[in-house]
Amino acid sequence: MTITVTTWYLEQTAPGDLVPAVAPPVGRRVDIARAEVASPEFSRFLYTSVGGDIAWTDRLGWTYGRWEEFLGRPGVETWVAYERGTPAGFIELDAQPEGVVEISYFGLLPAFRGRRTGGHLLSYGTARAWDLAGRWPGRAKTRRVWVHTCSQDGPHALDNYRRRGFRVFATEVAEEPEAPAPGPWPGA
Repeated sequence: MTITVTTWYLEQTAPGDLVPAVAPPVGRRVDIARAEVASPEFSRFLYTSVGGDIAWTDRLGWTYGRWEEFLGRPGVETWVAYERGTPAGFIELDAQPEGVVEISYFGLLPAFRGRRTGGHLLSYGTARAWDLAGRWPGRAKTRRVWVHTCSQDGPHALDNYRRRGFRVFATEVAEEPEAPAPGPWPGA
């Protein structure tokens, strides 16, 4: 069986395009930190925990070595939101040539959705995309940040990107095989 999937490609072309979200309410401590040690185990945990119920499947077959290779590339960064010490979500940045940074993955674990954490994490992570060159000597200054989302992602994803100042620059509609959501681990 196939389903129709719409994919939107969005971008910002200047740091001033970013419209920061309101921080989570006072009393809810949300900290965001960069995972500076490349850890395939932790990155796979984040990927499967966030994407398990929304059919993220493209990296499920990655070997440990493939995760190591990707995470070890200069300009790849993973920023993690923690609520009271518990991982709540992540944003993954992938520096590309000529000052382009892709937000390759972004999302929250299901228990943390709808709590104002997503907008805050997206704002923070997008700001880190804009200042990424300062952490990676020899990288070109960021001139464009882009991301894609699709109708299979969370129901608020596209609106969240737009509220943060991203603009749609392309849209694709395709028939794709319907994939059952695998959950955060096999058999879930």
